[in-house]
Amino acid sequence: MQFEKGKGTLKQQISYIRPVLEELRSKKKQRVKEFTETQSQIVKICAEIAGNGQSMMSSDPQVDERDLTVKKLGELKSHLQELQNEKIIRLQKVDSHISMIHELSVVMSFDFLKTVSGIHSSLIDPANDQSKSISNDTLAKLTGVVNSLQQEKQKRLQKLQCLGSTLIELWDLLDTPPDERKRFEHVSSLISSSVDEVLRQGSLGLDIIEQVELQVQSLNVLKASKMKELVLKRQNELEEIYRGVHIDVNSDAARQILINLIESDNVDLSNLLSSMDDQIAKAKQEALSRKDILDKVDKWKHASEEEKWLDDYEK
Repeated sequence: MQFEKGKGTLKQQISYIRPVLEELRSKKKQRVKEFTETQSQIVKICAEIAGNGQSMMSSDPQVDERDLTVKKLGELKSHLQELQNEKIIRLQKVDSHISMIHELSVVMSFDFLKTVSGIHSSLIDPANDQSKSISNDTLAKLTGVVNSLQQEKQKRLQKLQCLGSTLIELWDLLDTPPDERKRFEHVSSLISSSVDEVLRQGSLGLDIIEQVELQVQSLNVLKASKMKELVLKRQNELEEIYRGVHIDVNSDAARQILINLIESDNVDLSNLLSSMDDQIAKAKQEALSRKDILDKVDKWKHASEEEKWLDDYEK
């Protein structure tokens, strides 16, 4: 804008320039406001990422009025856009972690609110002027909690799968009726499940694990009694085989040894039963062999008696 020098009085020139100056001042004020707002948003997001969102918002940032060009403003707005995109990504990560923590907490009966609020209070109940924390520290803590809960879920699933397999073995051994088995269907159904498939509320809670452990303990007591009965039944069978072929057996001593073994808990009763089955099979083979010999002896004795009777008769 150019002004003709000396044209008109000074007062006329000033009155002509004043509106132009007012317009320039207004534009400068508006430009400073844009700079201030842009820089304020940049400072706010940087503070949120750094984890000190409140401490850096006490006053407006200082604007360097020596450079209020459109180019400079464009650079600031471009930087702000990058930070806003970064904030969106971080919020998505935070929400994803919180969602995963909720899912894992539901499955394992954890206190979700207590777990998340322990990381940062804003994650549960953000203040009016405060959004969810997106700081590096918060993201690291969320990641750590998710990893910890996932490991705990895997650990609990493996424990229940092991207990479930034991339950089925005990049910089969003790001929447990279907109605009683149905109480623990939710546990036996986990045996073939992958960790990602387990989503039902409370299915991996500590109360469930404790219930199954108590059931296994109870069935193990019944198993011990049942196995004792089966072992003594096998011993009876073994003694009958030996008596059938006239082999003397110290029954009382053998039974006492077996009872002591069972009550000591130092022997695997399943292995003991298997061992006794082997003894019975071996005893049957020996009995067959011995029976052949005894039959021959009986025939010889019978023939001898007949021969003696004939001799006596002929005399």
